[in-house]
Amino acid sequence: MNKRMVTYILGILLLVESGLMVLPVIVAYMYNEKIIFSFLITIGILLVSGLLLTFKKPENKTIYSRDGFFIVSLGWIVLSLFGALPFTLSGEIPNYVDALFETVSGFTTTGASALTDVEALSKSALFWRSFTHWVGGMGVLVFIMAVVPLARGGGNLHLMRAESPGPDVGKLVPKSKSTARILYGIYLGMTIVEIILLKLGGMSFFESVTLSFGTAGTGGFGVLNTSIGSYSVYCQGVITIFMILFGVNFNMYFFLLCGKIRDIFKNEELRAYLGIMFSSIIIITINIHNMFDSIFMAFHHSAFQVASVMTTTGYSTTDFDKWPELSRAIMIIVMCVGGCAGSTGGGFKVSRVLILLKSAKKELKKLSHPRSVNVITLDGKRISDEVLRGTTVYFTIYIIIMIGSFLLVSIDKMDITTNMTAVIATLNNIGPGLGKVGPTGNFSEYTMFSKIVFILNMLLGRLELFPMLLMFMPNINAKKNKIKNS
Repeated sequence: MNKRMVTYILGILLLVESGLMVLPVIVAYMYNEKIIFSFLITIGILLVSGLLLTFKKPENKTIYSRDGFFIVSLGWIVLSLFGALPFTLSGEIPNYVDALFETVSGFTTTGASALTDVEALSKSALFWRSFTHWVGGMGVLVFIMAVVPLARGGGNLHLMRAESPGPDVGKLVPKSKSTARILYGIYLGMTIVEIILLKLGGMSFFESVTLSFGTAGTGGFGVLNTSIGSYSVYCQGVITIFMILFGVNFNMYFFLLCGKIRDIFKNEELRAYLGIMFSSIIIITINIHNMFDSIFMAFHHSAFQVASVMTTTGYSTTDFDKWPELSRAIMIIVMCVGGCAGSTGGGFKVSRVLILLKSAKKELKKLSHPRSVNVITLDGKRISDEVLRGTTVYFTIYIIIMIGSFLLVSIDKMDITTNMTAVIATLNNIGPGLGKVGPTGNFSEYTMFSKIVFILNMLLGRLELFPMLLMFMPNINAKKNKIKNS
């Protein structure tokens, strides 16, 4: 492992975070809020720490595959630890674990909250809370790569693979730096368009910015206790559309810019994503139509909530925990499915679901016709054994972590529905679950121990399990070298 390069990039991350905190400082200055001093103190700590780690540039800038996973995992943990400081230093969230829960939920774009009164926070605290969604949505290391070349050779691609969601990550163009710039350009452009549309709908500039941050990062932190329920049908409709758009693989937007329309329509994951979403919306609309004044409003709320949960955004316009059992069951299923690979959405990912279904179909055919040769393809391309094996292993570890987390948080003696959906909501970076952690509830009743379990789940879910788990795996090459030298 190139330890010097690891610490150097961590130092850059801290310096970047200090720059990002300038925005909430400006907001605090505009609203004349005392929390400005807490942000300034944190910026000072970040600058000192970052400069100490980057004081001497490493001669060897090579990043190996394992280094990429380690940097991304440790980087997200460090960002969250420092990012929680303004909340605690200001006293707005006195308990550091609660502040860390909120910050990790922000950066991982989960949107789960341990706060009972969101509106009690200052404007700048609310801004920072939502801004962490936007930063974490596309990935902070992808953002840095768009500006600064971090590594030589394939090092940047190792970082992108470790941070980007989905079973496989490639480059849109030959250089990783150019890929990062394209992704963030699309991301920024879509965010600006949503801000403008929400402002035209009568929202204040502050609300349109913070809610667009939450939509773009598919995070779901609101600035009101009612989430999105207090806004107009127009604004809710705009957010619905953009939640769906941000749940799509960003490669599709690159193809759109290049005029490759056929590649978009040929994409199996996109077709499955839209198919699952719209069929769920129609079924739920029929199931809940008698709960609303008109079929249109039933469709409106159904579309919003399915889009919110499937893209793992977590906004709400109504309490879907009160919907009939069929609708609630569908909501749990789409919670687990999640968005597309290469999007800002969380969850298991539609592409992985397709790969597992195709793999099961292949095995069934093999049982019927042992001598037949069946190749698994996606979008007409053969799925490599590496991707297939990785998807199967991911699913196995995913289930193990889900069961383990459920057992651990069950110590708190909450009901089964609350505990199970709380684990699903945090591991899939959704936000709300059902029961006490439903759209009108929060995670405040859980103990510090359970909140730490949820914090780990959020990090594991956002980083797709492997980077976090590899941090605790022994370095085989280091062991071999020790044996040789002994």
